[in-house]
Amino acid sequence: MTAHAFSHGKYRLKAGVLMLPFAVFAAVILAIGAFLLYVLWPSWPNVPAALDAPAVPVTVAGVLFDVPPAAIRTAVQRHPGAHERIDLVFTWPSLTPPEPAAQRTAREGDAAPVAPPSVSDRLFVTIAGRGAVLSPVERLRTIYPRYVEAQAAAGADGLAILPFRAATPYEGEDLVYVAANPEQFFARCTVKVRAVPGTCIHERSLEAAEMTLRFPREWLQDWRSVAAGFERLVAQLHREDGRGMTQDR
Repeated sequence: MTAHAFSHGKYRLKAGVLMLPFAVFAAVILAIGAFLLYVLWPSWPNVPAALDAPAVPVTVAGVLFDVPPAAIRTAVQRHPGAHERIDLVFTWPSLTPPEPAAQRTAREGDAAPVAPPSVSDRLFVTIAGRGAVLSPVERLRTIYPRYVEAQAAAGADGLAILPFRAATPYEGEDLVYVAANPEQFFARCTVKVRAVPGTCIHERSLEAAEMTLRFPREWLQDWRSVAAGFERLVAQLHREDGRGMTQDR
């Protein structure tokens, strides 16, 4: 019994001595890995950027954008670095960030009531990863034709208006596009219902990201200016850097 117990104790001692170098080696590897992770991890600031700060670099789906902090709608997104999506708002037609409420109060006077901002001159922009979704042009070519009515109506300045059929994913919307060249400009728009104005969505791909622009339907009366403004905004947010820019409306 004693010899048996002694042999087992001797075995455990040898096993512990043999495992010690492996434990030390693993601890060294973990320490080196933690140090490298700390050194190489992007050192983006965690605090939101000030509203009056210059444009900050953000990436969405690996695509680089220069975004003015005052245009970012939520403080949690108001920092440089990688984002899953980012939500922006601009005034139209200047394409500048809206004036903060505090500045409006100071400009108009403390005693003067500050009216809530109008949405009739607001352009809302969302940038997110496109993933496996078809590009907007591919949807125009292959998806939308399955759901629209057969006959289009004439719209302002060469536009065509094609309603989506009932019981389809786009029920209650119209497909509005340039009749002579639909890929030049197109949007999905809701119709005005009582006091609720119609709104439109224009989408375009920027490499692996997709930009969604929401605006009042009444702007389509001058759709050429709208299309030109969207081009300026894309150039303002996503500048060419020599690698080439893939843009797909």
